[in-house]
Amino acid sequence: MSSDKTGFAEFFKASWEPCLRAVAASTGSMTLAEDQVAEAFARAWASWPKVRKHPAPAAWIVRTALNTGASWWRRRGRETALGDHDVRAADSPGTGLDTSVLIALRRLPARQREVTVLRVFLDLDIDTTARQLGIAPGTVRAHLSRALTALRDELAPTVTTEVKP
Repeated sequence: MSSDKTGFAEFFKASWEPCLRAVAASTGSMTLAEDQVAEAFARAWASWPKVRKHPAPAAWIVRTALNTGASWWRRRGRETALGDHDVRAADSPGTGLDTSVLIALRRLPARQREVTVLRVFLDLDIDTTARQLGIAPGTVRAHLSRALTALRDELAPTVTTEVKP
């Protein structure tokens, strides 16, 4: 195998699952995420000399996958809201995705969801996340803070303390 093919194969093996989880968390559908990530990896293969030099190739895959989905919806000129029942399809064995987390993520505004999946699922730093999304680092921090607060409020059990006389 040539060096390019070996490098891409190693990247693919290491990045497929984290990228798939990030896109599934953002889209709420494992089936849709699989299609979008496969398309993104195909595009990465076609442009591998450029993509391998990217500062965060996994982020390139996730962003390309999400853009592929957005382009698909734009071409059709409509948008279909996902109900909670659609999100359950993303909760499959071996993916590490929790249905309640996916439902909570789908309730976030799109930009907060994008920031969250890049920072949490791909473990990108603030500056890299900002570059990937074309926004300022302070904006990433603000969106992440709001997203984590919303997720914490929705997912964390409410603790009430009762004072007994």
